Amino acid sequence: MQDSFKQMARAGFSLACERNKYPILEVLRTFMSAGHRVLEVGSGTGQHAVFFGANFPQASWQPAEISEHLPGLRVRLQSEATDNVLAALDLDVRMNPWPVSEFDVVFSANTLHFMSADCVRNFFRGAQQVLQRDGYLLVYGPFNYGGEFTSASNADFDVWLRESDPGRSIKDFEWVCELASTHDLQLLSDTEMPANNRSLLWRKLTSL
Repeated sequence: MQDSFKQMARAGFSLACERNKYPILEVLRTFMSAGHRVLEVGSGTGQHAVFFGANFPQASWQPAEISEHLPGLRVRLQSEATDNVLAALDLDVRMNPWPVSEFDVVFSANTLHFMSADCVRNFFRGAQQVLQRDGYLLVYGPFNYGGEFTSASNADFDVWLRESDPGRSIKDFEWVCELASTHDLQLLSDTEMPANNRSLLWRKLTSL
């Protein structure tokens, strides 16, 4: 038992993941199919990978993270993940090309506001490269609309982000959608989610 607690401490824990995993699951169920190959960019603690992998047992789930966060992620996957969740991949969105390809779905939660604008551009470039034609991109997190925060808490969060790193910020919905459109991604839905977050779903229209 003591060893299990030590492993969990190394893996880390996100309360936000526990709160949002069920609402995100409902969005995933609107388009996920058996046999889909999913790339999760920024898997963090691995809680989403474990939960969604278990809920889509016929899909293949590929977690990915930057190298410094891989050790804790791998601990959780080794102890909790189902067989359809693959070993965690070292992936930085600035890599060109990304070291994987041919996915039906790219998923990323609570990542874009931790990225610089250049990294977000690289994120959409990479997503276009690895998605198959008619593949889906699902992004979860806070966004601004018309240059305005959707809540006081998001405004406070943005201040904290910029103080921790000047490159971080809540991104504008319109700017993100413009980026997506330049990479052959058509917005399918913009869904309100808990705690002033959104789920943005795009579909890739053409092949590279």
